[in-house]
Amino acid sequence: MLKQLKIGIIGMGRIGKLHGNNLTFSVPNAKIEAVADLFLNDEMRTWAQGLGIQKIYNNPAQIFSDQAIEAVFICSSSEGHADLIIQAAAAKKHIFCEKPIHTNVAKINEALAAVEKADVKLQVGFVRRFDHNHKKVRDVVASGQMGTPHIVKVTSRDPEPQSIEYVSTSGGIFLDMMIHDFDMVRYLSGSEVTEVTAIGAIKIDARIREFSDVDTAIVLLKFENSAIGVIDNSRAARYGYDQRVEVHCDKGCVQDYNDLIDTTTISTKDGVHSERPKWFFLERYNQAFIAEAQEFTAAVLNDSEPSVTGIDGLMPVLIAKAAQKSLDEGRTVKLTELTSQ
Repeated sequence: MLKQLKIGIIGMGRIGKLHGNNLTFSVPNAKIEAVADLFLNDEMRTWAQGLGIQKIYNNPAQIFSDQAIEAVFICSSSEGHADLIIQAAAAKKHIFCEKPIHTNVAKINEALAAVEKADVKLQVGFVRRFDHNHKKVRDVVASGQMGTPHIVKVTSRDPEPQSIEYVSTSGGIFLDMMIHDFDMVRYLSGSEVTEVTAIGAIKIDARIREFSDVDTAIVLLKFENSAIGVIDNSRAARYGYDQRVEVHCDKGCVQDYNDLIDTTTISTKDGVHSERPKWFFLERYNQAFIAEAQEFTAAVLNDSEPSVTGIDGLMPVLIAKAAQKSLDEGRTVKLTELTSQ
């Protein structure tokens, strides 16, 4: 009989439902035992019942006290992630947590210490590592067949801007958007960032100035292995969800391109035309979300280490804070300025 990991999901918003659907339909060795949301409503209850979930709670504490549950997916609002990790660890539950763990470094360290003390597993939801394109680039670089990395480039541009209400509480472009790319450059380079230089501009919506934020940014990075990196972000690419990476190495270059709506190319006397990139992150990374859930489930059942650990949750936040400091002060910032505090 197939051994199934019994999971509790905390948070039934968009990302919680995404994980719930994937665990139910695409991860055979996982079973959702219960769900919980502080703001439980009829729509959430109907969704859960539709998946055959019988335990529907209005408080995460009910998940932690449920002895049948072996692991939790933390999919609630970001500011509560660290406290929920601490509570889950105390209850001896293995933990999958959506990014970020927290925006406060001390709070992240407190959560990681709780995980270590409880000796439970923690996987952080940096889903882009599981994208089939990005993973192939990383695997080729990590194999050593291309030699050592020289330049790491990441382009990440949203198709249209988030609402100004979202931006007002998001924590800024480096913490809410480029944080994925800070994880990606560490993943691709196989090295830690040592220095960060950021520049930014307001090119899309002048209202963002009210929140001391920018909507267009470029960050230059140096790595411990002497590679250099560049990330560019835009909150409005207009033509689709633009997601590309490249690593230039001793013996050549490894790069990927966007997943298109389809790969048909139409060639006529007027030009050569193809489809635009997929529009939304759930379209581009749907299979990656499934893959990360499969890996977490297997890690717990097989007692192996998840590939995206608590340290991977910490380092992008440190890099994001260094980037914000660089933008604010108009200078290069060393990561040691933050880690030594």
